[in-house]
Amino acid sequence: EFLRGRNEEEEGGFAAVMGLLRPRLGKDTWKRNPATKHIFSWTLLHITRPWLSQHLERVLPASLLISDDFREENKVLGVHCLHHIVLNVPGADLCQFNRAQVVYHALYNHLYSREAPLIQAVLLCLLDLLPTSPCDEVLQLVLTHMEPEHRLALRRVYAKTLPAFVQRLGILIARHLKRLERVILGYLEVSDGPEEEARLGILETLQCTIEHAWPRMPCRLPVLLKALLKMIWDVHTDQGSTPEPVRAALLQRATKCLILLDRCSEGQVKILLEGVYSCCEENRVHECMAMLILVFVQ
Repeated sequence: EFLRGRNEEEEGGFAAVMGLLRPRLGKDTWKRNPATKHIFSWTLLHITRPWLSQHLERVLPASLLISDDFREENKVLGVHCLHHIVLNVPGADLCQFNRAQVVYHALYNHLYSREAPLIQAVLLCLLDLLPTSPCDEVLQLVLTHMEPEHRLALRRVYAKTLPAFVQRLGILIARHLKRLERVILGYLEVSDGPEEEARLGILETLQCTIEHAWPRMPCRLPVLLKALLKMIWDVHTDQGSTPEPVRAALLQRATKCLILLDRCSEGQVKILLEGVYSCCEENRVHECMAMLILVFVQ
């Protein structure tokens, strides 16, 4: 209340605080006192909708300035400030004077970073900004970075945020299916540790993709089915440190994807699974296939 006022008509102390901070938040002055950026961010995060809109011209330049620093911790802090602004300022105000585009380009440039905390902050902010900015361009760059990525921390961040991009695009995800398929296959193949965050995220991505672009799935059935069965087999025979709840979640999501693929391919998945079950003599394969076929029967 002290910072924002009791209602929209009453002016709180935020304007006065920003007046005191403004000389210290210049391009050449904000680094002289390390506390300045923390005072600014703490104060900003306590001003929410609808009060923040009237202070947009005071807070946006400083947030952009901090996010444009060379130090990762400052970049992350600046992006968090930008995210708060995006969440608490109406879209119409952000679009006025092309502010949304300025924020978008500032965030987009950070997508070339190799630091997982920064990428996570940027992707979450972009998802909330995307109604006023192009989503295809972001997803194209994200997929380009995901495909060759080998760092587990970054793979987890990318995979966990990818389903939201697919949901946002809807049927338009069909534009990206070729590259998205390669990413899905690559991430299903590699385990990323006990919690399997990357695999779980990519399975959710595949499920969303099938739901939105199901007419394009039958032609991709052989490749996707092979990848899913290989992953299910790996999980089924895993004797490692993967906790049982994680194994169950992986099998559940993979089975859901198989069911969706079966529906959009007019029962082809069930037929193929029965074929594998009848021609293979390996007991563990029989057990695994029987488990999957039982799900389809139910």
